[in-house]
Amino acid sequence: MNNTIFTNARLIDPETGTDSPGWLHVSDGRLTARGEGDAPALEAQVVDCGGQCLAPGIVDIGVKVCEPGERHKESYKSAGLAAAAGGVTTIVTRPDTSPAIDTPEGLEFVTRRAQADAPVNVLPMAALTKGREGREMTEIGFLQDAGAVAFTDCDHVIANTKVFSRALTYARACGVLVIAHPQEPILSNGAAATSGKFAVLHGLPAVSPMAERMGLDRDIALLEMTGAAYHADQITTARALPALERAKRNGLDITAGTSIHHLTLNELDVADYRTFFKVKPPLRSEDDRQAVIEAIRTGLIDTISSMHTPQDEESKRLPFEEAASGAVALETLLPAALRLYHAGQLDLPTLFRAMALNPAKRLGLDSGRLSEGAPADLVLFDPDVPFVLDRFSLKSKSQNTPFDGQRMQGKVTATFVAGQEVYRRP
Repeated sequence: MNNTIFTNARLIDPETGTDSPGWLHVSDGRLTARGEGDAPALEAQVVDCGGQCLAPGIVDIGVKVCEPGERHKESYKSAGLAAAAGGVTTIVTRPDTSPAIDTPEGLEFVTRRAQADAPVNVLPMAALTKGREGREMTEIGFLQDAGAVAFTDCDHVIANTKVFSRALTYARACGVLVIAHPQEPILSNGAAATSGKFAVLHGLPAVSPMAERMGLDRDIALLEMTGAAYHADQITTARALPALERAKRNGLDITAGTSIHHLTLNELDVADYRTFFKVKPPLRSEDDRQAVIEAIRTGLIDTISSMHTPQDEESKRLPFEEAASGAVALETLLPAALRLYHAGQLDLPTLFRAMALNPAKRLGLDSGRLSEGAPADLVLFDPDVPFVLDRFSLKSKSQNTPFDGQRMQGKVTATFVAGQEVYRRP
């Protein structure tokens, strides 16, 4: 399929903000032409899209693949298959493995594993401090040379501001992106829910939304001091949005993301202690959810990610306070996001701006677009196919999804990486 023409497609272009019928021509793994109406007569393999949506493949920042250390939860092969089935053509992996990816040797191991096993693009991140312990920064320059696309300690907040400021200063000198988890670590320690009536009635240890605001305020102050490039992995509360807006208005090199779970679920979904709904940070109020959706619509929050976090049955079948946080979402990211489309809250170009274009731009990639010369990383999907999700049908090794048994609408038909088909719905 080095020379392919996609015809009869509904092109979703996040760069121009358009949703219109058209065709695409792909040659040698890149987009070479596009247009409206009937496709030109070319000597090429024809893929008739049947009027379905054709969009840039999703670029998912913050995917946990449990190699090394916990391969029984997720491998690069299973994560790659799950990504392809979900229309995710590039996964940006987290370093919160066992041990953490904090050395060039560890980074090279996972890079080789990903190249051998995963059918999609895999870009690894490295830890910002050794062991993600927040005490001593890693060899950022060597890790960058080994292929790290960004640096993060994931959900381990670096409490020592001197260590964090030095790491940000060094990151700026190297021209690398730092991804942080904005939370005040003392307030949020041990929290299983967001403070409020629901947490009180259920007797759950809770954290105030202000912990996120406080963590972001501190990080913004350090950005003013160091001038580093910074991305907040998850902004989930209305309280944090004014600080983010001010930081952007003041010209800081800051972007922010949110997770699909915080966009489509709220604290009441936990119901009677359902641990598949336990994520970090905890699910928020409905007012917070609506505020975050509006921030995606306006572009204040830049990216939507799966925050794919596999956990096995033993980790989840525990009392709510003791259960591990996290949910798998590579396959459910797109159908869950389509809930917002069907509800009339976000249109498809806006969704793909946050799921494909903006993540690619933040990482300096030329994917996430339908423009000429871009990689032919594409997802073909029907936004209107209804289904009931069965978690045991997921390709991830772990099936800890909060959407199990829920009615959803929208399925991936096919996924293409560099013009090659890596998934076709049976």
